[in-house]
Amino acid sequence: MTGSAATPAATPTPSTDARRRHDPERRGFASDNYAGIHPEILAALAEANGGHQTSYGEDAYTEHLQEVFRAHFGPQATAYPVLNGTGANVVALQAMSERWGAVVVADSAHVHVDECGAPEKVAGLKLLPVPAEEGKLTRELIDREAWGFGDQHRAQPGVVSITQSTELGTCYTPEEIAALTEHAHQHGLKVHLDGARIANAAATLDLPLRAFTTDVGVDVLSFGGTKNGMMLGEAVVVLNPDAVRGLPYLRKAAMQLASKQRFLSVQFEALLAGDLWLRNARHANAMARRLEAAVREVPGVRVVRPVQANAVFALLPRDVTERLQKRFRFYTWDEATGEVRWMTSFDTTAEDVDAFAAALAEEMAHAGEAGR
Repeated sequence: MTGSAATPAATPTPSTDARRRHDPERRGFASDNYAGIHPEILAALAEANGGHQTSYGEDAYTEHLQEVFRAHFGPQATAYPVLNGTGANVVALQAMSERWGAVVVADSAHVHVDECGAPEKVAGLKLLPVPAEEGKLTRELIDREAWGFGDQHRAQPGVVSITQSTELGTCYTPEEIAALTEHAHQHGLKVHLDGARIANAAATLDLPLRAFTTDVGVDVLSFGGTKNGMMLGEAVVVLNPDAVRGLPYLRKAAMQLASKQRFLSVQFEALLAGDLWLRNARHANAMARRLEAAVREVPGVRVVRPVQANAVFALLPRDVTERLQKRFRFYTWDEATGEVRWMTSFDTTAEDVDAFAAALAEEMAHAGEAGR
């Protein structure tokens, strides 16, 4: 042959079935992070694809996103998309704090228990955990650690961080948050809200998002999307511009600035421009209530915390937990007591709940027979 190289043989494209590594019909109760992407968000990602858009947030989707967030949180709100929840919390708390600052948190808070020390290692902050019943801080609990102002030997409390809904599945009322923020502000403390499951809280309270954030004095929040149907992405939402400094630079320094940010922003638009966020949260919460009702009917099972969002906590015998975990994924919350946590999500079905409750009843009955 002369003039050109031979055309290489085409590589066969794997079929969808060949690429799939899991059973798409299998669901568990370990975490709402296990769920896939809501179809409406997948469609939005496809619509945002194609062509070129300026990177690092200077795209049309991120620009429009500000209008979407302001519709929910008020005209001063500014949203900064980030890659994950830990990143949102780290960037928010760092932007709200001095280098010698400390953050008062509940002892069950995600920033304290489940972020591998990132607020302390990456943001350089001291966390001041307080034992809090059902995961909720109060004015009195804040005062246990909000002291030592001006003492050069003590990290200076500068921020109170609360979680809504909490790690224990409970929800603050607007009145509770208002009392907390007023007290914090009187002491010169700013208030951060970790809203990884903020949509579930809004669904439980049957209130708009701003009713328990902007309107009651929250300064900055971490807005969760991944647990509510997005592929990935959270956002730092600044409600009080005077509460932060240098946030764009800190986001970049913390490796939380996405280059193709349009694909984060368009997910939030699909979630928040209509009612998808609320539909997903209401469904997840309803499935948690269904699960609670079903497992309460199983002899020997005790639900140990209020079910106010999409989490159910219960006590099980250890052998039952071990056998049941081979059939459905879920986590042990407290090894010492045998407390377990079951989470529902936007794609949990009534059939999933009923099948799980039936399996639990079988395992509990087996445990009872073995003990005779």
